[in-house]
Parts: sequence; structure tokens; C-alpha cells
Amino acid sequence: MKTMTPVQNSINRCGLFLVSFLFAYVAFLQRAQAVSPPPDGGYPGANTAEGQNALLNLTSGTYNTAIGWFSLKSNANSQFNTGLGAGTLFANIGDNNTAVGAGALLNNSTGGHNTANGAFALFSNTEGTDNTAIGDGALLANTADDNTAVGRSALSSNTSGSGNTAEGVAALALNTTGAGNTAIGFNALLNNTIGMSNTAVGALALQENVGISNTATGVFALGSNTTGDSNTGMGFGALTDNTTGAFNTAIGSGALLANTTANSNIAVGDSALLNNTTGSNNTAIGAGAGENLTIGDSNIDIANPGVAGESATIRIGSGNQTSTFIAGINGTAVTGTGVVVSASGQLGVATSSARFKYEIKPMDKTSEALFALKPVSFRYKKEIDPEGTWQFGLVAEEVQNVNPALVVRDTEGKPYTVRYDAVNAMLLNEFLKEHHKVEQLKQDFESKMAEQQKQIEALTAGLEKVSAQLAANKPTPQVVNNP
Repeated sequence: MKTMTPVQNSINRCGLFLVSFLFAYVAFLQRAQAVSPPPDGGYPGANTAEGQNALLNLTSGTYNTAIGWFSLKSNANSQFNTGLGAGTLFANIGDNNTAVGAGALLNNSTGGHNTANGAFALFSNTEGTDNTAIGDGALLANTADDNTAVGRSALSSNTSGSGNTAEGVAALALNTTGAGNTAIGFNALLNNTIGMSNTAVGALALQENVGISNTATGVFALGSNTTGDSNTGMGFGALTDNTTGAFNTAIGSGALLANTTANSNIAVGDSALLNNTTGSNNTAIGAGAGENLTIGDSNIDIANPGVAGESATIRIGSGNQTSTFIAGINGTAVTGTGVVVSASGQLGVATSSARFKYEIKPMDKTSEALFALKPVSFRYKKEIDPEGTWQFGLVAEEVQNVNPALVVRDTEGKPYTVRYDAVNAMLLNEFLKEHHKVEQLKQDFESKMAEQQKQIEALTAGLEKVSAQLAANKPTPQVVNNP
């Protein structure tokens, strides 16, 4: 047995009400006057009527066509109306309306420029204008303007919402006052009632939505969204589980699929940010980019799956890349500090603040390992440096044999490069040790010189004293007179 949807039940109830109403009306109408002769074929004013009480009350109206039981029954002065089917345009006094199907535009009064094609299409419309409804029950409850509904029950519950477009079975079926919405696909924007300016293209897209300014393209894109606003989901299942999250953009099948309440995420690529639930302000570009993120915030993952639980982290590439070229760096002078790369590819600077260190102690004799190192000149292999420029440095394998702490290893644990910054610090330590030795020698020399100066001064003073004594004891020369 086929299960009836609430919308189908609503249409059936309306049909029963219409039939009951018309039969009751005919019962009271047995003495009502009809045009003479009874409507049958063409009439003055380019009017055409065929069927019981079709164009019954026509007076000065022109270019009207009524075919079917009570079709255009109330039309008097109106023109350019076409009703084909039982009860079509039953209450109409407006112009330029077209109704095809039992009960189509049945309650229309002053509404004009409406087109209804399908049983009970635009059934409740009274004053609404410029509406188009194609399909059984399309725009069934509508009284507003500028709506377009194509498909069974499309926009069937719409009352005062205007400027909506629905194409597909039950598209925007429960919309009541929401305006400016576009739904294309089975059950697209099905449960939207008051949400405005939404666009859904694809079966079940934005099915649960009541938010505003959302765009969903793809089967079940933003399918669970309720009050989330300003989201964009393009691709099968994009932002499928989103409920209240806002300002998210997902492009690609399964992009941001598990996102629920998080905001301001951008995912571009198949399964990008696939498992993110409550993390906000994340950006992921590439197939599977950021798919490991769940609750972290402010991450940027480009062609990298990310790491669960991390926040404020940038990851570019997945380890398959072997070279990196970035324009705009070479030839640009800047101030700052050098950038280092870990074996896992993490970029950073060698921080020197005591805030980040522990077990701080003098280097002492550790730097003496430098004396065992063997500086060499070399050229890189052609695949690395085609120009073969002469280089100067150390060989990592040799350094490892002297002091493994001076070597950086690759992901396989093999020696890859030398920590030249650490070598520089060790050179400074050895320089300072030699400098201290020189300073000590200088101090010792100066001390000896001062001591020797004192000794010289003492000896000089002693010599001067002896000289003075000798001079004092020297006999006075005597003159001898020779007779």
C-alpha cells in the first residue's frame, strides 16, 4: 500500500472540500438565472464557454475561455482569462489568468497574470499576481505574488511568501512566508517555512532549512540545515549535517559533511574538512584536505589531511612533494631571524628566550668535538645543482660519528643535514675559552711586568745609593809642591 505524505493528504482534503462545496453550491443554484442562451461555444466579445455554468455571470468581459464545470463562473467584466477544468478560476474577477486542471485557481478573485497548470494548482490564490504553478497542488495555498512552482506539491503551503521559485516534487512544499527562495529538485527546501533568500539545487538539498541566505547545490547538500545562515554547499552531501552553523563554504562531494554548529569554515575539494563538527574558522583546499580535523579552530590545510585536535596550525602538502618554489623571496631584503625546518617539515625559528628552555648549563668541553670535525669543499650532484657550484661545509655522516646531536635526520632516520647553527654556538664557546686563556696570559704577563718593574726600580734605587756612597768615600786629591 502506498504511503501518503502530509502534503498529499492536504491536497486530497482540499479536493474533497472542493467537490463537497460545489455540489452544495449547485443545490442552492437550481433557481439561479443563466445566460441566454445557455453557454455553449462562442459568444460576443471573443468569449468561449463550454460546460455547466461556465462563464455564468459574464457581462462585458472579453477574450475569456471557460471549459469545464463552473469554470470562470463569477467572471463578469474581466478579460484574457482561460479556464480549462472543473472549477477553474471559479471566483475570478481578475485579468490575464490561465488555469488548466480541476480546481486550478479556483479561489482567485482580483489576482492577475497567474498561470496554473495542474489539479488544485494555485487553489487558494485570491489577489496574488504573476504566479506560475505547474503540477498537482503546486502553490496550493498561495496568496502572494511572483512565485513560480513546477512539480507536484511544489510551494504547496506558500501563503504570503513572494518571489520564490520551486521546481521539483515537493520543492519548497512547506514554505509559508519565506521570500526570494529558489528550490530545484525533489524535496529541495521542503521544510523551509519562513527562511528567505535561499537557493537549493538537488534532491533533498536544504530539506530542513528555515535559515536565510543559504546556497546548496547537490543531492542532500545542506540537507539537515535548520537555522544556519549564509552557508554555501556545492556537491553531493556538502554540509549535509550542518544545523545551526553559519558562514560556511563547502565545495566538493562530502565537503564539511559532518559540520553541525561550527562557523566560518571554507572547504574546497572532495571530502575536504569531512569530519569537522564544531571547529570554526578552518580553511581546507584539496581532496581530503583537513579531513582529520574535528573540533580544532583556525587551521589552514592545503593538500594535507591535518591532525585531529590541533588548532591554529598551517599544513601545506602531504609528504609527496620533494621540491618547493615560492616566488617573491629571492632578492628581497628583510630583517629578522632565520627559518629552520624539522624532519617532519615543520617551519619555525630557533627561539632563544629562557622562557622556552630548561637544564641550562655551560657548554664546557662539549664544544671540543669541533676539533674532530673535518671541513670539506664539495659540489652537489647534478640533479640537485646542475650548475655544480662549489660548496663548503661538513658531511653529515662524519659529523654523526663525532656528535650525533649535531645531525638532523630525515623521516627514515638517516643523517640528512648538519645543525650549522649549533656548530656556530660551539665555535663561539671554543673562541671564548681561548679568549679567556689569552686574557689570563695577558694578566699574568702584565703582573710579571709590573713585578719586574718594581724589581728594576728597586735595583736602580740601590745602585744609586751605592754610587752615592762610593762618591762620598772617595779620597780628596792632594796637591804636591815640588821645590
